[in-house]
Amino acid sequence: MSQLSTHVLDTALGKPAAGVAIRLEYQFADGWEIIGEGETDADGRLKNFVPVSLKAGRYRLTAEIGLYFAATQRETLYPTAQIDFAIPASGDHYHLPFLISPWSWSTYRGS
Repeated sequence: MSQLSTHVLDTALGKPAAGVAIRLEYQFADGWEIIGEGETDADGRLKNFVPVSLKAGRYRLTAEIGLYFAATQRETLYPTAQIDFAIPASGDHYHLPFLISPWSWSTYRGS
C-alpha cells in the first residue's frame, strides 16, 4: 500500500468522483516539483499513488475538480481543490480525501 492515499467523493450527487486528475508535489528549497500524478478510478480512489516512502517535508495534493464538473456539465466555483500539508516524519500512512460539490470542498485526515 502507498504511504499516501486519497479519494474524491461528489457530495452533491452522493457518489464517488471518477476520472479526477490529481497530482502530488513536494516543496524543495527552490520551489515545488511534481512527484506523483494519477486519476481516480470508478470508486473515486487513486490506488498506488506514491509507491516510494515519503520523507518529512511539505507537500501539496491538487485535484482538478473544475475539469470533473465540466465533464459532468455542471458549473463550479473552484477549478482545483488543493491540500497543503506537512509530513513530520516518514513511516505513517496519510489518507487525505476530497469531499467536493460545485460550490464547496473540504478534506480531513482519514484512516
